[in-house]
Amino acid sequence: MREPFRKICLFAIAIFACLFCFPNIQSFGANNVVNLENIKGPKIKDLYMVIYRDPDSQILALETGKLDVLGDIIRPVDIKRLSSRDDILMTLSEGFHIFFLGFNLREYPWNDLALRKALSHAVPRKKFVRDLFAGYCLPIYTYLPPVSPYYEPDVTHYEYDPEKAKKILAKAGWKWSQGGLLIPPGSDKPLEKVSLLCPTAQAAPTTAELASRIAESFSSLGLPVELEMLDFSMMIKRLDKHDFDLFVMAWSLSRDPDNLFAFFHSSMDTEGGYNIQGLHDSEIDKVLEDLRWAPDKDSAVKAAKEAQEMLSDKAPWIPIYSRYMISAIRKDWKGLTFSKKTTADNIWSLLNMEPVNGKMRPLYWCLPEDPRTLNPLAAGSAYDWAVLGLIYESLIGTDPYTLDDIPQLALKWNIETETHGTKKLTKLVFHLREDVTWQDGALFTSEDVKETILFLKKHQLPRYFDQVNNVVSVETPNEHEVVVTLENTSYWYLHNIGGLPIFPAHILKNVENWKSWRPERQENPKDPKLTQLVGTGPFIFMEYKPGEYVHLKRYDGYWKNR
Repeated sequence: MREPFRKICLFAIAIFACLFCFPNIQSFGANNVVNLENIKGPKIKDLYMVIYRDPDSQILALETGKLDVLGDIIRPVDIKRLSSRDDILMTLSEGFHIFFLGFNLREYPWNDLALRKALSHAVPRKKFVRDLFAGYCLPIYTYLPPVSPYYEPDVTHYEYDPEKAKKILAKAGWKWSQGGLLIPPGSDKPLEKVSLLCPTAQAAPTTAELASRIAESFSSLGLPVELEMLDFSMMIKRLDKHDFDLFVMAWSLSRDPDNLFAFFHSSMDTEGGYNIQGLHDSEIDKVLEDLRWAPDKDSAVKAAKEAQEMLSDKAPWIPIYSRYMISAIRKDWKGLTFSKKTTADNIWSLLNMEPVNGKMRPLYWCLPEDPRTLNPLAAGSAYDWAVLGLIYESLIGTDPYTLDDIPQLALKWNIETETHGTKKLTKLVFHLREDVTWQDGALFTSEDVKETILFLKKHQLPRYFDQVNNVVSVETPNEHEVVVTLENTSYWYLHNIGGLPIFPAHILKNVENWKSWRPERQENPKDPKLTQLVGTGPFIFMEYKPGEYVHLKRYDGYWKNR
């Protein structure tokens, strides 16, 4: 049996054992099928996204009814505790998730490949998964999670082997001081203490514990590491400014593997860009460009495989684990949607949820951290978009059961390829819904789509740069048709443009400085009862009290309600 296949089989056994131990978790692969066309929500009038940072307080709030929905549950003790209760429904799904340690490759010694490879052998992934996650996570060595259809298991594996790590270093000219500290090649001085950025133990106790164990592993190899625990928003600022040595991070990935381009192509090494570690490698750039511009699926599969192989050899990250997503919802709510691809804490559930008994009441949804910003032009964290994703929508949605494309603001679309001399162009034609209004009453038209794309391209916003960088033009033949022309051909263009959040043109045109824009604090020009934080989505922003909650209200004019 091939080793990667054996590991996947062992993981499947571990997941089965986990579900057997926690019988109230919905079985892996179970679907609660709801006809999406019949959902006419939202039914909930008031949604409070309540901020509970401490996991113990989250669990207690759910058990006592102060919370109705708690997602992204990590600690095995919490899973076991909640799964034993008859008043709580738990769902489990595959996760497009990866947790890793990153290096600042712009600085010595992190640009030393031998050091990175040695440190990769110093991380006991399997022990971490066993000790901290009760075995329901998968230790990984790859740059895409196993759930991805583009996952490539046959890459360089850095198994835990401290002695091999020392041999790699010794061969590259590294030495150790009498006190056991690493001395770089050509130097007589040991490395000074370095810092490892991670979230605070209060906000993310498991991540903090994992970071502490990584620091211990590195220190045992001779690299003196100290933890620098920061508020998550401050940590992101430090990473954006490239002010760090090492960091740990978890990404929730998209279904497309071209996110590897955003993470590792040298052009994405900008302040606030996704190439946080600052990898610059011409060979990797080339294969990532092949992936980025893949004209069809076969080409995309080939490039994704090559990219994962090359990244594993260069080790800009140390991939550590990928986990399953687990959520808990009190059983006095009905109308949930979940599948093996999606836990029940999703937008479709929010649109359809209502109390099992009695009249409608507010829904209390856990937000584990304050949003770093409610400026959708600068927002990048999952906590920001947990809120903003209920206000803004994109042209194309995602089926929660299959992850296929489905209509959202666009009813239908088509892709055309044109050749002009030696140049190839791609045209995306979107046919928009005619029954959509912004939350301040303005009509949604093709002008909004055009203004959004051109604004993002003109200002080169880091979070959207890769999605709009190749846009040549945006045309609006009429109020309900948009034609987006892009350079070259790419299998991913449809998702890049179709997945953008669309902003109202009448608001966007008055934004003078996108970095300092605070739409939640500014009065809406069309409706003084609202702020400038308005979208076409199902919920309207009402109030944000830092450290307490974000209050959203049902948008009665939402197009799915008509």
